[in-house]
Amino acid sequence: MNIYADRGNLLVLERRCEWRGIGFQATASGLGEDLDAGAHDLFYIGGGQDSDQRLCAQDLIDTKRSALHEAAGRGALILGVCGGYQLLGHSYTLGDEEIEGVGLLDVRTIREDGPRLIGNVAIEATLPGASGPEVLAGFENHGGRTHLAPGQQALGRVLSGHGNDGRSGFEGALSGATIGTYLHGPLLPKNVWFADWLIARALGISDGLAPLEDALEEQTHLSARRAAGV
Repeated sequence: MNIYADRGNLLVLERRCEWRGIGFQATASGLGEDLDAGAHDLFYIGGGQDSDQRLCAQDLIDTKRSALHEAAGRGALILGVCGGYQLLGHSYTLGDEEIEGVGLLDVRTIREDGPRLIGNVAIEATLPGASGPEVLAGFENHGGRTHLAPGQQALGRVLSGHGNDGRSGFEGALSGATIGTYLHGPLLPKNVWFADWLIARALGISDGLAPLEDALEEQTHLSARRAAGV
């Protein structure tokens, strides 16, 4: 699925690896194609419309769920954005229809009555191995309300915007090295610190990556924060 600038997220990861001399290879996995659980350091599931989600959800269950669980079990990083986030949970309920997810996050999503949750959003997130909380800024546009089970950690606390359901004050979910979030627009060009955290986490680098000249990227991040009022 790719309607929320997901290729931009992949491009940021590729370029920031390339600039540091880190090898990078993106491999797509289409409908009906098996997934090699041991071949990749990071697995990425982007966003899509409901019709796309139905197709992808069934394919994830039929051909990719066991591989994703195996990958998560060995500590590989898995990132789902928007529709990808919903499919990492247990289910997405649309009226009388329940779309099954892969169950890597202890969340359920329900299309409830009420307006779509749309707008600029900023959250405060504290990630494993990080020195402290950081701000993630982006854009959200989702009709589903995602509910975290008791004990399921959120990705962050909403500073501005709606988050998972517009009420709880939480956004996203984090379990081990599996992450789900509604932030797109796209996510990583606006938050290169998060892109670097993903790269370091995926490669098991604990002492940080070589710094880059990020003046433009920092201005982009500040612009996204200002748009969200943070």
